[in-house]
Amino acid sequence: MKALVAVKRVVDFNVKVRVKSDQTGVDIANVKMSMNPFDEIAVEEAVRLKEKGVVTEIIAVSCGEAKCQETLRTAMAIGADRGILVETTEELQPLAVAKLLKALVDKEQPQLVILGKQAIDDDANQTGQMLAALADLPQATFASKVEVADGKAKVTREVDGGLETIAIGLPAVITTDLRLNEPRYVTLPNIMKAKKKQLDVFKPEDLGVDVTPRLKTLKVMEPPKRGAGIKVPDVATLVDKLKNEAKVI
Repeated sequence: MKALVAVKRVVDFNVKVRVKSDQTGVDIANVKMSMNPFDEIAVEEAVRLKEKGVVTEIIAVSCGEAKCQETLRTAMAIGADRGILVETTEELQPLAVAKLLKALVDKEQPQLVILGKQAIDDDANQTGQMLAALADLPQATFASKVEVADGKAKVTREVDGGLETIAIGLPAVITTDLRLNEPRYVTLPNIMKAKKKQLDVFKPEDLGVDVTPRLKTLKVMEPPKRGAGIKVPDVATLVDKLKNEAKVI
């Protein structure tokens, strides 16, 4: 069984994000970048399925500028067998990424496509669902447990009311939630091995995909700073302030 895993290069989750002075976007100059944490979980899950003998080959895919090769090398150090970069300097929105992944799904014919449920930069939570719709594949989103056997995937999903377990036929699209697994540390020998693994580079036009943005960002602003809290002497004062000052009751 072949598994395709999508990974995205984002600002590291430990970095405090700053807005550019002209409010055109987020400042990423000289900022540490890393693999999207949810995508790291997706790669780890694919590797665990390979270790169980369910998956035979793992292909890591990333879309973006040439520096995304670093993210793919990290995925290969975790355990992916080879990487594919769709290189472009265009701003990639979820629909464009879904179309690129659909083209690669048609090309590689994987039985399992695993993505993080969302990226921590735009928090869109759209690409996996759009890919499933475009490729006409069953989907299981927000997975906290995955079991694959007999041509089906049994997936436990995290939903508002608790947990939901569904069975879907393969090939299928799965998006990973935070509690699915804990990604392993990447060892130095595996980092060195990853440098020798195959990494193919395509352009969007090679795949016949138009990635022109459909949406335009007008302005990016930091959220307003929260004011300091106050102490009130009694419940009556609290209710009065909530009613007359905060106007929330």
